[in-house]
Amino acid sequence: MGILDDFKLDGKTALVTGASQGLGRGMAEGLAEAGADVIVVSRSAERLEGVRDTVRGLGRTCEAIPADIGDTSQIPGMIESAIAVTGRIDILVNNAGTGFRAPPEDFPEEEWRRVMDLNINAVWHCSQQAGKIMIAQGDGGKIVNTASLLSFQGGILVPPYAASKGAVMQLTKSLANDWAKYDIQVNAIAPGYFDTDLTQAIQDDEVRSRQIIERIPADRWGKPADLKGAVVYLASAASDYVTGHILTVDGGWMSR
Repeated sequence: MGILDDFKLDGKTALVTGASQGLGRGMAEGLAEAGADVIVVSRSAERLEGVRDTVRGLGRTCEAIPADIGDTSQIPGMIESAIAVTGRIDILVNNAGTGFRAPPEDFPEEEWRRVMDLNINAVWHCSQQAGKIMIAQGDGGKIVNTASLLSFQGGILVPPYAASKGAVMQLTKSLANDWAKYDIQVNAIAPGYFDTDLTQAIQDDEVRSRQIIERIPADRWGKPADLKGAVVYLASAASDYVTGHILTVDGGWMSR
């Protein structure tokens, strides 16, 4: 057995939320390429079909579960459906997220609640449900949350997004402490500026987009495939002694 074997995910089942496009799809495909069977979750049943077909094309089991986990009442049924596919959950990737931009003094209450429900409340409930399953399985597990550069910084015009992503970072550390005794590692990836639908408004702003590129040492926006290595590492035995860590994948933004 060599070190590269520790990165293999053969025989593991991963559940990825927000997997129909962007970062979630990139991570789901990366996990499948490393050998995992993958359950993909999103509100969009139509978009899920594409990632499901791609994963199955790699020879892995893949089931698509349409669910709006921002409505936390849907999470138990989603978890139950996932377990019905392969009988277990070894890896949970809490990736589903959203945002809304507005001045804090005029921020709509309904948008505050919508962002918080999906970005942190769903992460908590999915982690709690999957954690119970991993504990019962008795052979450990991996939880990988999607944090953000705004877990560390305040951002502009995004108060609930920054608040929720700061909470994701702290929840990651808290669960890592409590579940280490069960051999469950809980970590997070903090992506930098990635080319996704969520950042399209910023990309379309010539001034803001130029300012961002000028600060990134890598001199480009990230692509979803740039997260494959990070998520496979945190989901595999290669990271068994890593827990409570927030891994920035940002082209050097935070070091600038």
